[in-house]
Amino acid sequence: MNTLTEAPIKFTSSAIAELKRLIAEPDFDATNQLRVGVKGGGCSGLSYVLGFDKKTEKDNEYEVEEIPLVIEKAHELYLAGMEIDWENGLNNRGFSFRNPNASSTCGCGTSFAV
Repeated sequence: MNTLTEAPIKFTSSAIAELKRLIAEPDFDATNQLRVGVKGGGCSGLSYVLGFDKKTEKDNEYEVEEIPLVIEKAHELYLAGMEIDWENGLNNRGFSFRNPNASSTCGCGTSFAV
């Protein structure tokens, strides 16, 4: 666990609450960790990855509010300073990403360009 370094991303309290709710589900695989990353594709060039996964040798490990977090080392430059929020409104429901590194974003809110 990379306990000496603070995670390069932040989560709002509502995002933390939703992640803890998901982890508490009976069918959750406790060997998985929260993964945040990017992948090629989407309307603007890159899309966000948010899910539960196994750690690989390419990852840095962090802990945020007692939630184990992994980020692929090569992805951190795209994600540094990002904030992840959980919206539970009538018009929007789901995780949203506020990334200061994005030069443009798509209307879908899940893809961006740098």
